[in-house]
Amino acid sequence: MNALYAVTLVTIVSLTTACSTGGNFVSVEKKFPSNERSASRNSGSAGNSADYYIVQKGDTLYSIAFRYGMNHLQLAASNGIYSPYTIYPGQKIDVRNGSSRSQTVATSTATSTTYAVPQTTPVTVSKPTPIVSNPVVVTRPIAVDSPAAPVDPAPVSNGKWNWPSNGAILARFSTNEPVNKGIDLAGTMGEPVKAAAAGTVVYAGEGLRGYGNLVIIKHDDTFLSAYAHASRILVQEKDSIKAGQTIAETGSTGTDRVKLHFEIRKNGNPVDPLLYLPKR
Repeated sequence: MNALYAVTLVTIVSLTTACSTGGNFVSVEKKFPSNERSASRNSGSAGNSADYYIVQKGDTLYSIAFRYGMNHLQLAASNGIYSPYTIYPGQKIDVRNGSSRSQTVATSTATSTTYAVPQTTPVTVSKPTPIVSNPVVVTRPIAVDSPAAPVDPAPVSNGKWNWPSNGAILARFSTNEPVNKGIDLAGTMGEPVKAAAAGTVVYAGEGLRGYGNLVIIKHDDTFLSAYAHASRILVQEKDSIKAGQTIAETGSTGTDRVKLHFEIRKNGNPVDPLLYLPKR
């Protein structure tokens, strides 16, 4: 009996060791994309998943939409957030694009309806009165700074864009590995970074991992542009910006060398800036 027990124990230990040291190890980076890891770290409470983002101080609706590659109008609508799109620390934002969101079915007011039964006396059927729960009073926490609802500037979908700097192209837009959601432009520390088109600053900060000091400009309901790795940000959220206005200075925050990372987002999705910028 003891011999059989010993053989069984050795077998279990061997199988356990084989499972833990096999060649199927998956790194955190492979298993969880950066956005999901960031969302999980920011959730701060049990029960949250990559389907939701917990609002942190300094976030705006636009920066959250940018983080998850969503259109800000879509994100607002799917969360019942209305202009001027004010959000609050600790607020849970659904970032599932609305695809898996359950639908609420409205219940009509109870009424009495008469149905005629053929060759018999009419029968009255009463629908039950729905039970209405007691109202819940919700106390709103201190608001995070969010952009107001300025009048949108002229749309830029007609292709009127300008280069944000004169630097040579270091890396182009790519959907293949290594993925690049925009273009990288060379520069020296402190060179001016200019707005590629007129618009309104909807984010100015360093809350998006991998972008360093970042400025996001809303040009219309379709287009945003982003300027990353700045050494210094020279504008504030809600500022109205003219095309060619200096908004930041080139730097290396969030990266390994001095450069400007520039993106154009169309309906929340990264597009190749070289398709919009004038030919050099």
